[in-house]
Amino acid sequence: MTTDIASEAESKGIKYFLMSFTDLFGVTRSKLVPRTAINDIAAEGAGFAGFAAYLDMTPADSDMLVMPDLSRMIQLPWQKETAWVPCDPHLDGCIVQQAPRVVLQSVIGKVADAGMTMLTGVEPEFFVLSGEGDALADQRDVRGKPCYDQQALMRRYSLITGICDCMIELGWEPYQNDHEDANGQFEMNWGPSDPLTTADRHNFFKFMVKTLAEEQGFRATFMPKPMERLTGNGCHVHFSMWDGSGKVNLMSGDGELGLSSLAYHVVGGILRTARDMALITNPVVNSYKRINAPATTSGATWSPNTVTYGGNNRTHLIRIPADNRIEVRLADGAANPYLLQAAVIAAALDGIENSTDPGKRLDIDMYAEGHTVKDAPKLPLNMLDAIRLFEASEFVAERLGGEFKTAFAKLKMLEWNEYMSQFSDWERTNAFDV
Repeated sequence: MTTDIASEAESKGIKYFLMSFTDLFGVTRSKLVPRTAINDIAAEGAGFAGFAAYLDMTPADSDMLVMPDLSRMIQLPWQKETAWVPCDPHLDGCIVQQAPRVVLQSVIGKVADAGMTMLTGVEPEFFVLSGEGDALADQRDVRGKPCYDQQALMRRYSLITGICDCMIELGWEPYQNDHEDANGQFEMNWGPSDPLTTADRHNFFKFMVKTLAEEQGFRATFMPKPMERLTGNGCHVHFSMWDGSGKVNLMSGDGELGLSSLAYHVVGGILRTARDMALITNPVVNSYKRINAPATTSGATWSPNTVTYGGNNRTHLIRIPADNRIEVRLADGAANPYLLQAAVIAAALDGIENSTDPGKRLDIDMYAEGHTVKDAPKLPLNMLDAIRLFEASEFVAERLGGEFKTAFAKLKMLEWNEYMSQFSDWERTNAFDV
């Protein structure tokens, strides 16, 4: 983009810019900058108090200046006078190493140093609820197995197609939309891209879904398990490694299921580090009510709780759906779009560099037969367990950075302590008369 951003913006009808960064908890923070000021702000940065967001800073720190990545600006299809601009924070002249988008770019740089590139895609699931968020928006969506229900899908036609039309206009190449396994739940898929583009789009997608739902009087949520007896919101990651030219898929080969030895090292790396990075892929208290849930009304949770892999089998943490990629099924809807990509890529690199053996593939139904596997590691039972695994992880510090590790663990422990300070009706019911 030219240095005279204002003139180019005027030609596109853009009047305002959302200068945005995403904090450690996945909250997108923005300032709305008018076109008349954009040239100066783009050159000097938009000022934020870092302590006011979920970053490990203090009120005494200098202003944090966020610098725009204008090459990745998105003009809002539903409000064309506004553009969304992802930004990277700087403090006292240095880039903020704990910032999620910065963490991801650092990991991507290590992949480039190894002479490789990547394609990734995500499958974010969400619920459409009433405007108050306390009930399903569609009171007729009551089937025990509602997945792919045509009638329920078409009752939300206006919302789903409105979102899909925006993705088509933006060139994301969406290819399918469906009603998911829970009542009131949907999934929308678009084409894979490089990890930073995928993360920016994932971040923008959540903003877009929530905004367009609100415009129709609904509330959309990506919360991991918003409804007690229903399937939770996952966010599966499809992942493939390529050579430096981006033309040769390094995952394909002559091994089992048509994968290469490198692909199996990727699988091994992700399995070896899955417990360490659970705090990233499953970052909130509610996350562990999804991955450790009993069977739902549909008959399955569709989420893993054990560190295993299989072929085209959705009961494992890693699924191998084809001979050119893998699917990582660990993450949920609360995962930070940037940290999710960074964690999976870092784990893959770790597996490649250490030639990690993933062990034997399990071609069993882990929900029905998982109890027969005696040596498979279990995922954390709660967020505190996940914090402790994260804090003890050499992998996190080495691959994602010590500053990020310290900041994320500190803020997540504060969140856990805040949760533990709350009192519930369950406690009163079960402990009142002891």
